[in-house]
Amino acid sequence: MSQAVPHAGESGQRALFHQICHPERRPPLRLESKDPRFGRTAALIAGVLIVAASFTLAQSDSTSRSILKGAAVEYLYPEQVTIPAAKSTTVTLHFRVAPGLHINSNKPHEDYLIPTTFFIPADSGVRLDAASYPAGSDITLPLDPTEKLSVYTDEFSIEARLVSAPGDHLVEAKLHYQACDKNACMPPKTITVPIDIIGK
Repeated sequence: MSQAVPHAGESGQRALFHQICHPERRPPLRLESKDPRFGRTAALIAGVLIVAASFTLAQSDSTSRSILKGAAVEYLYPEQVTIPAAKSTTVTLHFRVAPGLHINSNKPHEDYLIPTTFFIPADSGVRLDAASYPAGSDITLPLDPTEKLSVYTDEFSIEARLVSAPGDHLVEAKLHYQACDKNACMPPKTITVPIDIIGK
């Protein structure tokens, strides 16, 4: 048997109308209970939700910082070299990729990928005659296990053939690369490779 809805008077109808059409005017919902267990349960639920939200935010923040904290690629050595002036001479330059990251090799498998390149600006007193890059290591990522990437990880070196004018030259060479982790890539970056080159 269905129950009849009590009839509201005119004032009651106006109040109901305003509650439906103007919800912002409704009085705030109050959860009250004389049972002390209700307060403890509500506090426990609120605590669980706060912990869960904090954990989610911490995970997101950790992921975003994983590829942004510190330098992705570091130039190691040499800091200074002496080479014959006006003669093409090979100098081995050593670099290190930060743990958990990789950069594309000088010859990535796909044209759209940014290769790692070394160059020396003009008017440095030293000219880059040629550069020999190491072969990359093939890896796959969880996002696309079918695609192989040619990358550098950990330490790698570049054989640079340099031609120096006579004298002491504080060269600010450059290394251009794009660093990634297993989930995302940083924007391409160019770092300075400082070398004191003495041509004798």
